Amino acid sequence: MNFCFPSFHVPLTSITVVDFILRLINAVKYHLYTAILFTWTDYKTVFFPITVFACATAPARSCSSLLWCCVWVWFHQLMCNVSNQVCGRKEDKINHPWRPFPSGRVSESQALVIRWATVACCISLSSMYEPELIHTTLGLVIVTLAHDELGGGNNVVGKSLCSAAAYVCFEFGATTIIGVMDFVSVTAVIISGILAFTAVHAQDFPDVEGDKTTGRMTFPIYAPELSRFFTLFVTIAWSVFLSWFWEVGPISTTLFASFGIYVGLRYYFWRTSEADRRSYLTFNVWLMAAHVLPLHARTSVLAF
Repeated sequence: MNFCFPSFHVPLTSITVVDFILRLINAVKYHLYTAILFTWTDYKTVFFPITVFACATAPARSCSSLLWCCVWVWFHQLMCNVSNQVCGRKEDKINHPWRPFPSGRVSESQALVIRWATVACCISLSSMYEPELIHTTLGLVIVTLAHDELGGGNNVVGKSLCSAAAYVCFEFGATTIIGVMDFVSVTAVIISGILAFTAVHAQDFPDVEGDKTTGRMTFPIYAPELSRFFTLFVTIAWSVFLSWFWEVGPISTTLFASFGIYVGLRYYFWRTSEADRRSYLTFNVWLMAAHVLPLHARTSVLAF
């Protein structure tokens, strides 16, 4: 007896549609991972400190405002990261070879397109939320141009000025979205900008070798000993000043000042590349703690 099994014929169009969907999913995954690589090293430097600052300085009005704040900060961080990495490809081959440009995920011909596409995206995003935010975005674009294309990031003072201005733009935009810009918010943004100007060089210690090869003159390269002593001084000085200015309680002051002393001592005494990377992680935790202090002006939560 012969058994005949039915044959199943899948239309060519079905295979084509399935193949298209799979390719689309893979493309989205690839580009999303590329975007994460662009921004990876600055989550601790920009995304989390700025978001924490906005939440502490102008407590979120709603979950939607917090979500908008996170989206706005991330896309503007991406814009700055792409610009910086387009101009710093040689440095990244040494310091961050896994980034999209040195690793070959993004070609030279695609670099300029991505650079300006992110600018257009950020302007559109600001206009969707509040037209006045376009000025903040444009301010950040100008600062980024000055830092990357105009060489402001290649010397000690220029790098600090550009970094401080960028922090002010980020914090102004994030705080505007999440809450309201009043006296406490404006004061906190100004103080944070000055803090960034005096302490942003903390991020340069782990990248000394790469910066030397590209001719970038950072504070740790210009003055190796002085820069470490200055880092020790500013972390202690800012810890004491911020605790006094925001009038936090004695226990809070002791804890925050002790942490600042620890961060400064790490930079001064532990000087290997690996130690500097760990010190920078610790510095960013201290920076987030500093950004929380303005919350006390509204809630007295740190009165103990």
